[in-house]
Amino acid sequence: MKTKRLVILGSTGSIGRQTLDVVRELGDRIQVLGLTAGRNVSALEEQAREFKPRFVWSQNDEAQAALKSAAGARARWLSLEEQAAHPDTDIVLVGTVGRAGLSATLAALEAGKAVAIANKEVLVMAGALVTQAAARGGGQLLPVDSEHSAIWQCLWGEKRSAIARVLLTASGGAFRDYTPEQLAAVTPEQALRHPTWQMGRKITVDCASLLNKGFEVIETRWLFNVPFERIEIVMHRESIIHSLVEFVDGSVKAQLGEPDMRLPIRVALCYPQRAPSESGTPFDLARIGELHFAPPDFQRYPALSLALEAGRKGGTYPAALAAADEVAVAQFLAGHLRFIDIPNLLEDVLSKHAGAADTELEEVLAADSWARDFAEDWVRAKV
Repeated sequence: MKTKRLVILGSTGSIGRQTLDVVRELGDRIQVLGLTAGRNVSALEEQAREFKPRFVWSQNDEAQAALKSAAGARARWLSLEEQAAHPDTDIVLVGTVGRAGLSATLAALEAGKAVAIANKEVLVMAGALVTQAAARGGGQLLPVDSEHSAIWQCLWGEKRSAIARVLLTASGGAFRDYTPEQLAAVTPEQALRHPTWQMGRKITVDCASLLNKGFEVIETRWLFNVPFERIEIVMHRESIIHSLVEFVDGSVKAQLGEPDMRLPIRVALCYPQRAPSESGTPFDLARIGELHFAPPDFQRYPALSLALEAGRKGGTYPAALAAADEVAVAQFLAGHLRFIDIPNLLEDVLSKHAGAADTELEEVLAADSWARDFAEDWVRAKV
């Protein structure tokens, strides 16, 4: 396998750290070319010291000298977009959260790069623009979300016209067994205790509201060109089956595995090959014993219905919803908003948003900015 030169957008976050775990195991199959992060300079400096990337970047401009020193004499300070589209870059791992990473994703695809995408919001807010950029530039989208990686693997060697249905599985998140009375008093600490996955803070809260699953339906529509009416959700507590594809002849494929993001990351980095794993224990269905499935309860998860509504409306509605959710989750984690108020805020955003077409980046960013301002005002009025 030829060495691939990797740029990681968001290297100090949950996905970024797990990606570097995979890189350590893959050895000389992957070379870390660039690392970018927000304000966690100390963690980025440690990574730069270990992997010696040629490119580094942080939101903290004052850290430039320290990071370049940690990375080595050859290191250059390049923006996300510059690293993503650089001629020496082979693959870009988008591990950022929210709108961060959108412009770099577009730049990478326009430059013909492979983009391993773990950022839900990039495709939710600008799916049309992202797929158009890939078509123009010859770039390739490689799904990293466990559900979309599962669908992607099920479709290897298959024709898209043979798809009858796609079934996305959902664990139900931290509050899947809570009563309405209990939900009214939940804390951020409780929301962050996902029963099966170890993930970043925002996505863990989105899992608790099941908004993330609605986002994944929108992502599925763009990644695999599947109509909304052919995408369904099934509750699956164990998070062992990561998603399924039913074909027109009645056959069903499913991808199974332990709930560990390192596997889909590994699949994306090594594609189209599969690199042998040197760690972990063999998958053991007998140990797992039973798998359970159920339809989603839309009354328990009103945010899921709102995400599906935004997806059906299309245009800039998903962008507005994603932006408002970013604000809502941050305010919940800060203790300024109750968990049960998140879907109320999102519902107001969708009802007040004057949707526009999503074929221009300016329209998408305008919807994003409007929704953030609306959400901030909404929370301030609540306090």
